[in-house]
Amino acid sequence: MITTETFIPFALPDIGEAEVEAVAETMRSGWLTTGPRAAAFEESFSSFLGEPELHSLAVNSATAGLHLALEALGVGPGDEVLVPTWTFTATAEVVRYLGAQPVLVDVDESSFNIDLDGAADAVTSRTKAIMPVHFAGLAVDRERLSAFARRFDLAVVEDAAHALPTVSGGRLVGTGTSDVVVFSFYATKTMTTGEGGMVVTKDPQLAARMRTMRLHGISRDVFNRYRSTSPAWHYEVVAPGFKYNLPDTAAAMGLVQLSRAQGMRDRRAAIAARYRSELLDLPLHHPVDAGIGDTHAWHLYVVRLVEQVGSRDDFIAGMGRAGVGCSVHFIPLHKQPYWRDQRGLQDQMFPRASRAYERVVSLPIYSKMSDDEVGHVVSAAQQLLT
Repeated sequence: MITTETFIPFALPDIGEAEVEAVAETMRSGWLTTGPRAAAFEESFSSFLGEPELHSLAVNSATAGLHLALEALGVGPGDEVLVPTWTFTATAEVVRYLGAQPVLVDVDESSFNIDLDGAADAVTSRTKAIMPVHFAGLAVDRERLSAFARRFDLAVVEDAAHALPTVSGGRLVGTGTSDVVVFSFYATKTMTTGEGGMVVTKDPQLAARMRTMRLHGISRDVFNRYRSTSPAWHYEVVAPGFKYNLPDTAAAMGLVQLSRAQGMRDRRAAIAARYRSELLDLPLHHPVDAGIGDTHAWHLYVVRLVEQVGSRDDFIAGMGRAGVGCSVHFIPLHKQPYWRDQRGLQDQMFPRASRAYERVVSLPIYSKMSDDEVGHVVSAAQQLLT
């Protein structure tokens, strides 16, 4: 039973005793940094995607993974990378890490995924890559994306921070023709390691570069150095790398979460279905679902209030008074001071994202939500909108 004192947050991690015990066991083992559990997590992740030959690299954040991917692809000063304006700033900031320029592109107004027609208009002789975001867990049309990349001879790095497990074109995101795919395991994501991410590629050369750059540009990681006998202490610094490795304590949690990923996704899908059914007659637009044979990960459930409802912010405040935490995903990058002022960006340059931003609300959705909690969100929305 939900009481007036209960507050339902926008998101909560779904952590059980199995995850707690896995982390505790790792701590007891004495191996806390990147080691055997991180290696097992990488192997298990490739198997989960159904392609054991994939190279999976565990990293300490999806941001780190995106940075590694672009660096391995040779993105640098003078280059441009196409990025949707409807995303978290990490997608664009990693381009700037390398001295390159993110070129923001408007989005489709129903899915909030990158508009590939608009992206085509933004391609120049300096464009090196495109970095689409599978917003909320609904995949970009990967067949069109692949054709787009071939047409303009661009590298593709998929920001799949929201998209585990998402099926697109009958295949899980993480497989396919893109150069690199990057997942997030942040605390609010569909599975979590607290902080962390996974980088996936089929290209052994890209994998080797990212593996080296992940840990200070050293030719052998700490696990191999400490376990090797030829000789154990020797290593070579071959590049000025980064500190992006995932520790075994996080990987231990990730192994358990990965075993539960499909079940947690199914629970999110059930919550999304209930929202769609029980909020059907309210003055709002529901998010687009995946097509037949595909699946949505339902990292987010983003509705758009119709204009007659009034202020989006008033609705969020009203939900808060009713004990329901809502959020907004995202404030488009062209509205953020750094990105706006750097390029002189204006709302009319991104009409669909600018228009949608004023009306979007993210309702709570996480796999440990109880039926009573879902019902309370529904009742609160009904009371405010009817």
